[in-house]
This record gives sequence, structure tokens and C-alpha cells, in this order.
Amino acid sequence: MSGDRVLVAGASIAGPALAHWLRRRGAEVTVVERAPGLRPGGQAVDARGVAKEVIRRMGLDAAVRAACTDTAGAYTVDVDGNVLETYRADDDGGDGLIAEIEILRGDLSQVLYDDTRDGVEYVFDDRIAELVQDADGVDVTFTSGDRRRFDLVVGADGLHSTLRAMVFGPRERFVRHLGLVLAFYSVPNEFGLDRWFLDYQDHESARSAGLRPIKDATRAMAVFSFPAADFDIDHRDVDGQKHLLRERMAGLGWSTPRILAHLDDAPDFYLDQVAQVVMDRWSDGRVALIGDAAFSPSPMSGAGTGLALVGAYLLAGELAAAQWDPAVGFAAYEARMRTFVEANQEIGRLHAQSRAIPRPDDEPAEEPDMAAFTALIDRALNGVDLPDYAGLPDSRPSASPTTP
Repeated sequence: MSGDRVLVAGASIAGPALAHWLRRRGAEVTVVERAPGLRPGGQAVDARGVAKEVIRRMGLDAAVRAACTDTAGAYTVDVDGNVLETYRADDDGGDGLIAEIEILRGDLSQVLYDDTRDGVEYVFDDRIAELVQDADGVDVTFTSGDRRRFDLVVGADGLHSTLRAMVFGPRERFVRHLGLVLAFYSVPNEFGLDRWFLDYQDHESARSAGLRPIKDATRAMAVFSFPAADFDIDHRDVDGQKHLLRERMAGLGWSTPRILAHLDDAPDFYLDQVAQVVMDRWSDGRVALIGDAAFSPSPMSGAGTGLALVGAYLLAGELAAAQWDPAVGFAAYEARMRTFVEANQEIGRLHAQSRAIPRPDDEPAEEPDMAAFTALIDRALNGVDLPDYAGLPDSRPSASPTTP
């Protein structure tokens, strides 16, 4: 059988990355996105370890690096702005706290879209309303009223995946809140920011505020976090989210009031819980999940983008190797990815726990087992094999864009 007709839900990072590899393996790909277009800005995302090799195999290393934030490193600062610690982008071979490949989520999405738009059908401002699968395919009804049949459907629609809820069950079954909330939005660079991320943490309240350099030096990306035992604000209720952010950041020092003064003018505001998705399987018949929809490690892991890129490479490769048999291809994809995902999710949980507010009755923290932690980090960076899939179809594009 030649490549199948595959519908991918979601056009952020995992979806277009999967579309790249599915197209190269011979599939006919449609990507549907509920937003009217690509969403700009967003948090800075990183590629570390084996994910950098996937970018290289995509032929997009130059394009991605050209769109990077060019962050030199990070300073943690006290309430008066005095530097406490310094982290450089070339620490740990470029895989440290500030990765050598650091790019805004929206900019990476644009690079991936530009790379695939000529060979992939993109449908914006629409989404899956209903799907019914049988032994031979999946009948999909879109909210626009369009009805189409596909051989396979893949959900790459993020933490709040609608497709996951349709096929696997309610979000409460899979989403694990880690006790923190993150917010991001761009602001005018009136703070003298110059290639260095500034991070202020108030350890007593477990709140933080930061300013991150972006490609446009006239602007900066504001970053906030605060603890929340639960989280029940709708991820589409922007006004409610802004009210919550102001409320929770009240009284926090450093540059926080100046940053919050730009909140209502932000064109790209984003706030959401820090959460993981934990599932015992990522496929059901002819439907599968990838990226945060399947295995979000949370932003505290620094690995969501890497997992999406690696997962896209392996899912397309294993489906093609299985001659597009979903039972065989999906099982092989999961077998290759599972322990890699688990290592990165463990990093995310440990990082979130380290930001928790200490309580008076807490037992003194045990000395960490540094050898075990170092081994965990290595598994999270490089703990997955990337077959070269020699002999499979590979219609590598003749040219890739070099700018986003």
C-alpha cells in the first residue's frame, strides 16, 4: 500500500512536524486548525539532545537557528535587580538551562508551516466535530459541515485536546495538574534587555517574574508563574485569566508592576496550568495522539517541543515501515517513545516540586542522588533511538526556507 490519507488535528508544532515526515514518507496529509491562522509569539521553546538531530534530518537546522531568540544566557536576580546566578547558552554543550536552540513557539510554528505549506493541505478556522472509524478508515465531520474520509487521524491539538476527549475520554482522566500556573505575553523592551533572560523568584511565595529577549529587540517576552492548588479557569477565558494574573501577582516586587502595566495591550497573551498528560496508550484503532495531546511533560520539563519533534519523526517512520498498518505502526511508535517520554515527565515533576512553597512541618529535604539525577537527565536528552529508516520512501524537499 502506498502512503495513506492522514488527517492531523492541530497546526502548532507537533502537527506541522508530523506533516513534514508523513509527506516525505508518501502520505497525503491534511492539517486542520481551529484558529483562523497561525498563532504568533508564545513561550520560548527549546530543542535539546536528540531533538536537534531531528531538526537536522528535516533539513531545517538553518531555518530554525535563523529564527532563534539569540539569548546569550540567564541571570537570576534579587528584588533590586542584582545578579545572583549566571547561566550561559553554551553550558552543557548547548543543552543547559538556556538551550542553544531557543525559539518562540510561534516562530517555530511558522518555520514548520513554511516548510510544509506547498505539499500539505492546511484548513484553518475549522475543527473535527465528529468522527466514526471502522476497519478500513475514519469518517470525519467538520464544524464547517464538510465530510471526508481518511485512512488515519492523528491528534496534535495540545494539552486541551478535543480529539483526545472524543476518542479516549474526558480530560480529567489524563491531565495531571502540577500545582503551578504560567503566563506569557510580549511587552515593549523598556527594560534595557540585551540578549539576557532576567529571572526574579520570590521563594517565600513561590512566585516568579521574568523578561526574556526575543528576535525583535524592541520587545521582550514577559514570563510569570505562581502556585495554584487547582485550576478551573477556562483556557479560552482571556479576561478571566488576566484578572487572575493581576490578583496573584499583586505585591510582587522587582519590575513586576511595570510589566503588568502592559497586560491589556498584549497581542499574544497566554496563561495556562502547568500540567502533564499521562495515558496508558496513545492510539485507538485508526486514531493516534502526538505531542502534548498524548504526553505533555509540562513546560517545567523544557522538553515539550523536543518530544513533539522526535515523536513526529518516529510516528511517520514506523507507520511507513509497517506499510501504513495502524496497529503495527502505532504500537512500534509507542514502544520507541514510552521510556523517553517518562524520563522527561519525571524531570518536569521534579522541577515543579522544587518550586513548591515550603511548609513549616515539611521534613528536611534529602540530599539528592546526583548520579541518578545525571542519568535521568541523559535519558531525557538522548534516551531514544532514531532509526534512519533506510529503504523507506523519502521525498525530501529540494529546498527549505532559511528565514521564518
